[in-house]
Amino acid sequence: MGEVVQMHFTTVDYVIFALLLVASAGIGLFYAFSGGRQRTTQEFLMADRSMSCLPVSLSLLATFQSAVAILGAPSEVYTFGTQYWFLGCSYFLGLLIPAHIFIPVFYRLRLSSAYEYLELRFNKTVRICGTVTFIFQMVIYMGVVLYAPALALNAVTGFDLWGAVLAMGLVCTLYTALGGLKAVIWTDVFQTVVMFAGQLAVIVVGASQAGGMAEVWRKAVNGSRISGLDLNPDPLERHTFWTLGVGGVFLMLALYGVNQAQVQRYLSSRTEKEAIMSCYVVFPCQQIVLSLGCLMGLVMFARYGENSPLDKGYVKTNDQMVLYFVMDVFKDLPGLAGLFVACLFRSSAVETFNSLATVTMEDLIKPHFPNMTEAKATLLSKGLALVYGLVCLAMAYLASLMGSVLQAAFSIFGMVGGPLLGVFCLGMFFPWANPTGALVGLAAGLAMAFWIGIGSFVMRLPGPTPLPPLNTTALPLFDNMTTTVMTTLVSAAKPTGVEALYSLSYMWYSAHNSTTVVVVGLLVSLLTGTHFDLSHQLQNQL
Repeated sequence: MGEVVQMHFTTVDYVIFALLLVASAGIGLFYAFSGGRQRTTQEFLMADRSMSCLPVSLSLLATFQSAVAILGAPSEVYTFGTQYWFLGCSYFLGLLIPAHIFIPVFYRLRLSSAYEYLELRFNKTVRICGTVTFIFQMVIYMGVVLYAPALALNAVTGFDLWGAVLAMGLVCTLYTALGGLKAVIWTDVFQTVVMFAGQLAVIVVGASQAGGMAEVWRKAVNGSRISGLDLNPDPLERHTFWTLGVGGVFLMLALYGVNQAQVQRYLSSRTEKEAIMSCYVVFPCQQIVLSLGCLMGLVMFARYGENSPLDKGYVKTNDQMVLYFVMDVFKDLPGLAGLFVACLFRSSAVETFNSLATVTMEDLIKPHFPNMTEAKATLLSKGLALVYGLVCLAMAYLASLMGSVLQAAFSIFGMVGGPLLGVFCLGMFFPWANPTGALVGLAAGLAMAFWIGIGSFVMRLPGPTPLPPLNTTALPLFDNMTTTVMTTLVSAAKPTGVEALYSLSYMWYSAHNSTTVVVVGLLVSLLTGTHFDLSHQLQNQL
């Protein structure tokens, strides 16, 4: 096995990377000193509810297209083939349901935080539990998703690790704390264009060097990387049509239906119709992003075949392999590598600062200080965004100490979304559910999520006989690190009992955990007395 091969940025690459960072900061400064100058919480946290459909749509797309997804999808397709593309089948229902069920409820109630709904429907305790769960989820997510691409970049190119982390973290903290949600949305638009440009450049140049797309396709077919429709109903199979197309719907609902980072963007729209239309516009954009990731994986396979840089020891993990491929493709084209890395570092993690500031302000602070002046509330909101930005950097440092536990931190993000989805579904679809049922259901869902997630991780830890190392971005989807298990050796004997539960495909986690919340919540509600009054009052408001 060879030593890790380091490539290097040219001066042009550094210039392009720096210019894109400066452009992002400039957008924040522009909105900090224009318009209402972010003097009210309505403007800072909700963009004055003045955004049109297109920027909201691109921001929705960008929010969870993080570096791990950009690095993970090509790696997944290179290693296992195009079966992952069937995830696109889940996008239709995964966006249609939020458009016509969740968005109308949130928008008509004129909420700032999605968790305000939980107080209206249940009580303040449920709201606080939902908020704290969300904060826990996103704080862990923020740091590791900022650190992972920096680590890969450092390993492949020698690019200063903490220089990259600090530069991106501080720039995003700056434009979020100064420019508010409007700056975040317009920066998302700019960076989404950069993301498309970077991926397209890699595919076009890489395919050209491989002999054209026809040759790429021929090599992929010969290498068995073009997958057919796998209708195996076994939920233990990592990727089948059912796990991706059906299980993926629940994951999409957790991300695009009830996650505050997305809900806040819906609520910033000028009208309910534009908020709904933004979901429809995201659908084809998601398909394009998914297709680009798959194409990039096929171009990688056409270039390296079965002799990957990982197998040769040039890099240590799959995420580094994708960056190695990019640097290899662009080694004679100065500037394009800098463009792709800028695309990579448009980290969605740091764009959650505003949503974290919103839920902290609306759910945890304002209820206890109802007489706070607008000026103080706005200043405090900006301070919270700044604090969460610094927390992100601290989490990135902690992630650097975790080593192989990084995948466990990513698993937390995937496991928490399902129970939160379950609580909202319990409130919206079951009028007899009561606050006790919601609290016990949420607790049961989180317990089930951590039991399965941690059990799955521990079960696959290397035993006396060394196993291949776990990869930190072998998984493609929205930073859900539970897919790291997919690269480990699979036992010939089918798991039974508790081991079967631990072997559940990561794509079913959201469905399984949200269902647990609903079932337990309904049972507890029936045992403790149904709860019609508040839900009827809420329906009247709508």
